[in-house]
Amino acid sequence: MDRVLKISEKDTAGVALTALSSGESISCGGQMIRVLSDIPAGHKIALKTIRKGEAVVKYGSPIGEAKETIPEGAHIHTHNLITLLTGAKSYEYAPDLTEQPQLPPENFMGFRRKAGRSGIRNELWILPTVGCVNDIAEELARLGQGELSEARRRFPDAEFNGVYAFPHPYGCSQLGDDQDNTRRILADLAVHPNAGGVLILGLGCENSGISEIRQFLPEYDPERIRFLKCQEAADEIREGLSLIRELLSAMAEDRRTPVPVSDLAVGLKCGGSDGFSGITANPCIGVFSDILTAMGGSTILTEVPEMFGAETILMNRCRTAGLFEKTVRMINDFKNYYEESGMPVYENPSPGNKEGGITTLEDKALGCTQKSGSAPVSGVLAYGERLTVSGLNLLSAPGNDLVASTALAASGAQLVLFSTGRGTPFGCPVPTLKISSNTALSEKKRRWIDFDAGTLLSGTTLSELGKQLFQEVLLVSSGKQTRNEENSCRGIAIFKNGITL
Repeated sequence: MDRVLKISEKDTAGVALTALSSGESISCGGQMIRVLSDIPAGHKIALKTIRKGEAVVKYGSPIGEAKETIPEGAHIHTHNLITLLTGAKSYEYAPDLTEQPQLPPENFMGFRRKAGRSGIRNELWILPTVGCVNDIAEELARLGQGELSEARRRFPDAEFNGVYAFPHPYGCSQLGDDQDNTRRILADLAVHPNAGGVLILGLGCENSGISEIRQFLPEYDPERIRFLKCQEAADEIREGLSLIRELLSAMAEDRRTPVPVSDLAVGLKCGGSDGFSGITANPCIGVFSDILTAMGGSTILTEVPEMFGAETILMNRCRTAGLFEKTVRMINDFKNYYEESGMPVYENPSPGNKEGGITTLEDKALGCTQKSGSAPVSGVLAYGERLTVSGLNLLSAPGNDLVASTALAASGAQLVLFSTGRGTPFGCPVPTLKISSNTALSEKKRRWIDFDAGTLLSGTTLSELGKQLFQEVLLVSSGKQTRNEENSCRGIAIFKNGITL
């Protein structure tokens, strides 16, 4: 097998599948290349001489331009490659749609809810409206474990999947859209289908108190949400536990039943990437996305800054001109957000990304968007907006792992697929299934990784791997725990985009 991969016939940069040593000769698609310097696995090698100022091409698209002439066989990275990205720009809609044949939907075992989609977990969530009551929320979650044990004794046939608090530092001293973001995300989580019961815990004097959160709530099942204003309670712990008991009693009626995957929404996210992420894990997720959407289900792609450099691919896959315009606004609004803050648009690949072989934001973006598969874009969501249209959706949120994953959960995703080439233990409010881009990571971090996409480099076909991932998602949706759940790694982070009073 070749030790260098040429992804597209147009490419002038190949990807080293193993570490390459200076002076050795290697084969790439029948072309013999002499390696001019040591090149780590996952990094790029020049497949031809690239003149100063010429575009370097990977995935069939430019990922930047050469800062100096790069001879054939040389290492391509931050020392000789620079981004071509700029700020907000104009775009022209050039539809390039690939309609998929519909597939008969399979089922998972989920919890049907009176309002909204079905859940894949039956959990009790405690949501503080303001950071001032975080400690009370966490104390109630701790003491709630005792109530949970009692509920399991009283209702032995019921399935309870845990009591969890989601502390955050916001809810007061915010203004305008920034404050509304906090209210909207908390309201979204309050009606999430994975939560069989929700206690919204307020202080009483905050800007985003219970009365304000209520205004952002859609129609909901009143048996499943309780409110507690701590300043009005003589003993907030005692009253909170009483409300938890009420919620657990309501949740005792819930049972897993067959649910078609058309009721499933899955968030798509990557983080701590490497040079293999866009070759293995992300394309595997793309195949999964195409399968799920062909069965009437939904996938949600976010991380807008990590679309920069590949945005036209997504824009031209929009079903309508209206969706195209929404996508243009989403992209340009984020670029303006960077520039108004005095920050460079292209500053995204982290030290870990760069160490793994990703050089520019275009390089990252072209790999990142592989997660979207080939289906047309059916919906474009603002930050905090809930999913309403089946199929592939784009969601406005930053690239930060926990902020973006929280936004995916708030939009209605019951599960998040998270590809990584570096590894991470974290989890968001919903099961967060980690997909490694390389087998070495999967073997090293067994407590973190759920699925190994690195087998794509050792004989498994992309179609087979995507189908395996789809079956794994069905298992997780039917109750199998992800690593983040086993390790009790979960939390929320709300997008902060304004001043603090």
